[in-house]
Amino acid sequence: MDDGKEGDGHGSSAVPLPFRAAVDALRTARLRPQVEIEQVPAPQRLAPFAHALEAAVVDGDQDLADGRLVLLHDPAGHDAWRGTFRLVTLVRAELEAEMAADPLLPDVCWSWLTGALQARGLAFGEPSGTVTRASSHYFGGLSARPAASQIEIRASWTPRESLGGAPDTAAHLASWCDLLAQVAGLPPAGPGDASVVTLPQRRGPQSR
Repeated sequence: MDDGKEGDGHGSSAVPLPFRAAVDALRTARLRPQVEIEQVPAPQRLAPFAHALEAAVVDGDQDLADGRLVLLHDPAGHDAWRGTFRLVTLVRAELEAEMAADPLLPDVCWSWLTGALQARGLAFGEPSGTVTRASSHYFGGLSARPAASQIEIRASWTPRESLGGAPDTAAHLASWCDLLAQVAGLPPAGPGDASVVTLPQRRGPQSR
């Protein structure tokens, strides 16, 4: 992966070492084989430096869930972040009708996000976000299609930095993929699961 940064003319020598270390660490993340991931262009105006990944949870020829994770870095710090790094995510998945009707679904989905971070012992702060549930009903020429429901999680949090100034982005990426897998309905991966592989071995999400 190349270092992502805002397109402001900075050369590679201008990329701060903590950000470079945080991006490099993403390569060491160990992910489930159902999670297919690739680097994508990062947003240009959220922070001086940014790096973005997209992922899909795939079962056969079906995409069960998908999402984007963006690592932001502002060396000067950001009052709202209470730190120099921020992780921003979007996660989406189709839902079964019974699950979509559960009034507690938004609270459960938010708990999946915070629980995924806590399960890996990650220190984080200033979490914020929204959980949106949407339903589509088809009419006229599309009336043969069954009604569909989707859940969407938009969230951000501040990963706590280590003594070297960079957060443990590999662990944060792994916990984000845990969230994707949970939203997709996959069972939890067991400790030492041999099916978990490192990021460079995965191919990017494919068009279906």
